[in-house]
Amino acid sequence: MERQLKPRTYRARELREHSTDAEWKLWAIVRNRQLGGYKFRRQVPIDRYFADFACLNAKLIVEIDGSQHQERLEHDARRTATLEALGWRVLRFDNYEVLTNPVGVGDTILSELQLARA
Repeated sequence: MERQLKPRTYRARELREHSTDAEWKLWAIVRNRQLGGYKFRRQVPIDRYFADFACLNAKLIVEIDGSQHQERLEHDARRTATLEALGWRVLRFDNYEVLTNPVGVGDTILSELQLARA
């Protein structure tokens, strides 16, 4: 019998199990402290949202946006504003960028992490 999970924990697990190709590509870059020694988690519940990736120590969220986000720009702007009001920095990349330039995306994330440390 599976142990009882809280609804948010269950939803986070479900989101991780149904990750997009771009999310898997980015996870391969940031998992196991491979990016500058920073620890990232996937599908992290923060306030009423789930962050695609979050580095808790640096208070950095990385969001990967699919094509559906073009229709949700206002929602994404409100979401980003809420997360920033809570003290988080939010980086957004689209699927295409992650899939075609993963090294550049990783470099951008690392630069942002290093700025936070300074």
